[in-house]
Amino acid sequence: MEDILTEIPPPSRFFLEDLNNFCPPSPPLPSPFLLFSTPNREKFSRPSLLIIAISSPSLQVFHHVSSKILVGTVILPEIPFSGNSVEPSLKDKSCNIYALNEDDNLIMIVSVQYPVTAERSHAVAKLLIGEQVIPEKVLILDSIRSSNFRGRLSPDEAFAFKLESSAERKAKADGHQDSPLVKCADYLPSGSVVDGLAAALLSRCQLKKIRGTLCVSWPEVGVSVISLVKSLLLKDVLSRMKHIDMKKLEEEFLKLSRSKDFLLESELYT
Repeated sequence: MEDILTEIPPPSRFFLEDLNNFCPPSPPLPSPFLLFSTPNREKFSRPSLLIIAISSPSLQVFHHVSSKILVGTVILPEIPFSGNSVEPSLKDKSCNIYALNEDDNLIMIVSVQYPVTAERSHAVAKLLIGEQVIPEKVLILDSIRSSNFRGRLSPDEAFAFKLESSAERKAKADGHQDSPLVKCADYLPSGSVVDGLAAALLSRCQLKKIRGTLCVSWPEVGVSVISLVKSLLLKDVLSRMKHIDMKKLEEEFLKLSRSKDFLLESELYT
């Protein structure tokens, strides 16, 4: 006679997703929110250009723009502040907002230094574009993975491609002097895929009929792509980028690349 205590139980008649129905649902995460350093947040609500840096090269370039002023931050409640430094650092898990005056035009820079999951991307995009912040133009800087690119990407060459919202393409067709925003980049080949926060931000520009440009670069890290991103910004977007010491930027990248923490956090930029 078989021992019912030691006998291997029969397979469950439930699917795994059915078993999850018996578990209480996880409590919803609190919504992300903007925190400004000044009570006069209306001052920063309508910038002429909003730049959102997600990729490692763009974060490093903007980290060295000395004329920017820290004016706020984006808080994701699930991201801990432990381990962050007092002064802004590339090793921090933060999302700081900076202001930069370029020819009397307000430019805001958002440095996204923590990973934003797909489930939270639309909430963050909604927060940054079209509600509390209503920019005239948006530039999103991200990297592209080789698995998302239709074609072959050489690891020894740096590339940049772009996607534009309908409003940006219309501005180009209407002959606006500042359109396209990024001129020195080809369009992303058909069949290539952009996902995550960058895709959510460009979709938000499309929904709100805002002039938006998404510029993705390859490779994800390296001195060559840092130089390419800086060159694109200098030629097409910002003139103050001339004051960046490229040699110092390269030295800091090499120092960071030797850091164990930097290597472990590499999935942040994928």
